[in-house]
Amino acid sequence: MTIIDTPGQLSVPRTADQLGANAIRVLAMDGVQQANSGHPGMPMGMADAAYVLWSRFLKHNPSDPAWPNRDRFVLSAGHGSMLLYALLHLTGYDLGLDELRNFRQLGSRTPGHPEYGHTPGVETTTGPLGQGIATAVGMALAERYLAEQFNRPAFTLVDHHTYVIAGDGDLMEGLSHEAAGIAGHLKLGKLIVLYDDNHITIDGSTDMSFTENTLQRFQAYGWNTQAIDGHDQAAVTAALTQARSTSDRPTLIACRTTIGFGSPNKAGTSKVHGEPLGAAEVRLTRQNLGWTDETPFAVPDEVYANFRQAVPAGQAAQQTWSALLAGYRTAHPELAVRWDATFGRDLPADFNAVLPAFPADPKGQATRAASGLVINALAPHIPALLGGSADLHGSNLTLIKGEAAIQPDAWGGRNLYFGVRENGMGSVLNGMALHGGIIPYGGTFMVFSDYMRPAIRLAALMGQQVIYVFTHDSIGLGEDGPTHQPIEHLATLRALPNLFVERPADANETAVAWQVALTRRDGPTALILTRQALPTLDPSIRAGALRGGYVLRDAENPQAIVLATGSEVEIALEAAELLAQRGVAARVVSLPCWELFAQQNAAYRESVLPSNITARVAIEAAATFGWERFVGAQGRVLGIDTFGASGPYKELYRHFGLTAERVADTVGELVAS
Repeated sequence: MTIIDTPGQLSVPRTADQLGANAIRVLAMDGVQQANSGHPGMPMGMADAAYVLWSRFLKHNPSDPAWPNRDRFVLSAGHGSMLLYALLHLTGYDLGLDELRNFRQLGSRTPGHPEYGHTPGVETTTGPLGQGIATAVGMALAERYLAEQFNRPAFTLVDHHTYVIAGDGDLMEGLSHEAAGIAGHLKLGKLIVLYDDNHITIDGSTDMSFTENTLQRFQAYGWNTQAIDGHDQAAVTAALTQARSTSDRPTLIACRTTIGFGSPNKAGTSKVHGEPLGAAEVRLTRQNLGWTDETPFAVPDEVYANFRQAVPAGQAAQQTWSALLAGYRTAHPELAVRWDATFGRDLPADFNAVLPAFPADPKGQATRAASGLVINALAPHIPALLGGSADLHGSNLTLIKGEAAIQPDAWGGRNLYFGVRENGMGSVLNGMALHGGIIPYGGTFMVFSDYMRPAIRLAALMGQQVIYVFTHDSIGLGEDGPTHQPIEHLATLRALPNLFVERPADANETAVAWQVALTRRDGPTALILTRQALPTLDPSIRAGALRGGYVLRDAENPQAIVLATGSEVEIALEAAELLAQRGVAARVVSLPCWELFAQQNAAYRESVLPSNITARVAIEAAATFGWERFVGAQGRVLGIDTFGASGPYKELYRHFGLTAERVADTVGELVAS
């Protein structure tokens, strides 16, 4: 009996190796067959490669899926989720066999695609193809950055790999190109991708649409590449060994596989990609694999004994690391304090002591400029804060002054340069947040948030603390015209569940918006910031802004309410003054964050927007959709339900009727009616 014995890895008989891979195949096809729904082909094809990775290389502790120094595993080809569920079950995670039997059923812990926070051991939600590999780049980036910050001679606290299984679909998506470019540039040597090169997609052979030389493409990105037989476990072992010894480049291993391996009639065809094999074919596949037990989901004891070695091995690895951390606390006490603050995402005990307070000023400043000042005021007090921009640092004002740029051979700074890769940036930010130890932020023009929307949606779905700095928020950017002027973007971002959208009216609301984003731990926040200067309000408004909406200007016995966000708050205040001159008492309400305001109790919301005042006008330089919840059936919304135009911004505001005079006239009509 041949024994594979690699130092630091498990020793298992060769016969047990094939049994282990076939156990993955059988569980995958049984789960899909039971659900009468799913994708058995990829798990069956990649079972050998996955088995080798999880049994010989992956450093993890099924008893503690959150151990900081574990290797990360990302199933980017998330449709093949039964591969991951089988591995998690077999290696001893808290995922019982009944959960595999309930694959894709309502309430189970085995949904159709892996979902972070729902299933123990799932590192990230992978549904849309390309998101997994791009998120993994963020995880590998976080590992490299934190290793530079904390590792010291004899104390290597941060030392783990990020492994990915990706398919043809992942590599076709443009997102993977952007993320691979970032990874290659930064030389993320601990990122290893196993590419399921099975030549099959839903429509059939990849030859119909995907004929580029994938290995050459990744070589051009600066990756190490290999091509192997994905069913040869010795070849997979050798390839992973070589990849782990390559420290200056990420690695792509093209595993040539047969989709649905083991199925006598459907292997190698698109029929096995996204539908059950069928009861008859399941029986034939069992026979073909030499799997004698016909009972669905039955796993031999020797298979469990093999896989479950991961539990004591993982516990021992974590205990060794914990002892190392204890020694680190003695040898490097100041760094240990910083370690705790970083991984705890600690914030200033008193935000008022570190947040800049901006004095009232009619000239004011752009909220993007105020945001830059806030970032630099907070960064020294929040070691976990790390971010950058998609080639727009000079416009987004996202640089931390005095900190260097992170570059392939220089990781001591705190400024990231993503290049013109908004799509990739969004997913990399997710990976950084998921890794732990980082509060990531990323900046671009608001109109380009369209490129990031899938990643923003996943951040909201996973409840990750990611901060988006979206500047140039409206027609206020002026001459660049309708291609760069966001119109519908506020409405679409607000439509995302669990995303806070902060559109501050001045520098002080901007400071509060950052405070909200940093204290919020269960979801992302988008900061929507102006290019043009806005008058600075009195700092006393900050308490109201912390509640998402507040009365900015009141009147005795108000007859009407004018609501606004961002740059249009200035117009609302001017309109209230005009109305006062006309004998109409109007309250002005600033609503910088609808989502936060909605979380306030009913009494507070009623105090801001009394239900008996039905004459309401909202003004926002964006699509009017959504404002009806605040103005009611009798109110009006002044906005822009067309595309913008090119010209000086003040002329654009007049052109689109976003003026104090129009607001006052509209309020007057409502009060008189």
